[in-house]
Amino acid sequence: MKKLLFPLIIIVIFANLSCSVFQTISNIGRLKFKLGNINNFTLIGISVTNKSKLSDFHAVDLLKLSSSFARGILPISFTLNVEAVNPNDGKGGYPNTNATLKSFAWRLLIDNKETIAGNISNPVTVPGTGQAAIIPLQINLDLLSFFKDKGYESLINIALNLGGYGGSASKLSLYAKPVISTVLGDLSYPEEIKIVNLEFTKE
Repeated sequence: MKKLLFPLIIIVIFANLSCSVFQTISNIGRLKFKLGNINNFTLIGISVTNKSKLSDFHAVDLLKLSSSFARGILPISFTLNVEAVNPNDGKGGYPNTNATLKSFAWRLLIDNKETIAGNISNPVTVPGTGQAAIIPLQINLDLLSFFKDKGYESLINIALNLGGYGGSASKLSLYAKPVISTVLGDLSYPEEIKIVNLEFTKE
């Protein structure tokens, strides 16, 4: 009987560890993401927050914009807030579990055009409360570098649609590959997920 005891203990420990691993992976897979609002949008350093059309710019700003376009540069800068929800709040049979995003490699599409890529500089904790945590991504790019086929007014409208009055992230798509820090080590999503502003990514 004693000879069987040690193997049985090993089997029980292995089974418990297997369940723990499976549960951890399942919990991580339940994280959801969505594009939130856009803050601090500037076009060649000019705020577009309260503007909805080209005529809303002052004459001096219009001169700066046209001069910049003529030089072949039209830089924009803004903060894109990604909302992350961790539904592991202790309800529905899932334990209350915080999730720490160690890495969040992303690439940004504007009007289905791929632009820049990046990653978070510091880990972000998504608490198991069911409430959204914000992952702020600082975006800096030159519109003319990626939309050389578009004219002056079209480029201004892209900026206004994103960061102007009533602007939104509806013309943006973000592809990301989260890496979650766990007691079992770092676990990476098997492939990129697509994040848009309409709804949270599915479980």
